[in-house]
Amino acid sequence: MTPNDTQALPEYEVYAIRYATRDARRQNNFIGGDPHDGPMPMDYYVWLIRGHGQLFVVDTGFGPDVAAKRGRSLLRTPAEGLALLDVDAATVPEVILTHLHYDHVGTFDAFTAARFHLQDAEMEYATGRHMRHKQFNHGYEVDEVTGMVRLVFQDRVVFHAGEAELAPGISVHRIGGHTNGLQCVRVHTRRGWVVLASDTSHYYEHFQKKRVFTTCFHIGDAIEGYLTLQRLADSPEHIVPGHDPEVMRRYPPAAADLVDIAVRLDAEPLA
Repeated sequence: MTPNDTQALPEYEVYAIRYATRDARRQNNFIGGDPHDGPMPMDYYVWLIRGHGQLFVVDTGFGPDVAAKRGRSLLRTPAEGLALLDVDAATVPEVILTHLHYDHVGTFDAFTAARFHLQDAEMEYATGRHMRHKQFNHGYEVDEVTGMVRLVFQDRVVFHAGEAELAPGISVHRIGGHTNGLQCVRVHTRRGWVVLASDTSHYYEHFQKKRVFTTCFHIGDAIEGYLTLQRLADSPEHIVPGHDPEVMRRYPPAAADLVDIAVRLDAEPLA
């Protein structure tokens, strides 16, 4: 793509919406633990991309039942978070699922008008032989995976194999690692190319120090994926990790009454 082509691309608004949180410790967030163990909370997000006639939601979070089952603190449902930005989940036309873990595909049934974008490799992984093993299956809810299979039969799942452009300036890229079909999302914004890393890097520290989260299908793919994130983004500051509470502090709130709820990722980070 030439510089002129880049200038001609739409510049989208991009938001991170915080819908849940939990306490965690450093030793739980890195393969091999951590010698400096201490608190390392985890936040849960869904993301919104909109503008120029496009509206995409990235991931659909989880609801109260799964929050209670897994001991997570639900702050608001993803649909409630989106409503704060004047988006009705029931009318969203396109949802990108980075993968099928419970905190990324739960509440998919609230998006009754949407098509769901998913990697071939993720559906194969979530329904294949590796799900016999607790190490790999513990992040999935069976009813959510089978629910997505049912949507395949309704022609509401769009499959991708690797890299795909969904609209001018919006693309998905298979990374793998954490799950076999995990994908990130690249978005062209007013500050350049932003990459929504999702669980390709749970925290900033993962891609910065090439460390890996404890749930991982392929460590090599995860580490190589950090290089892909940096290739796709305009700078490391344009990479947005999937669970880091620091995201809420680094970016300006979407509105004065949305502090600690939603931030603008297309805006320059705060000093």
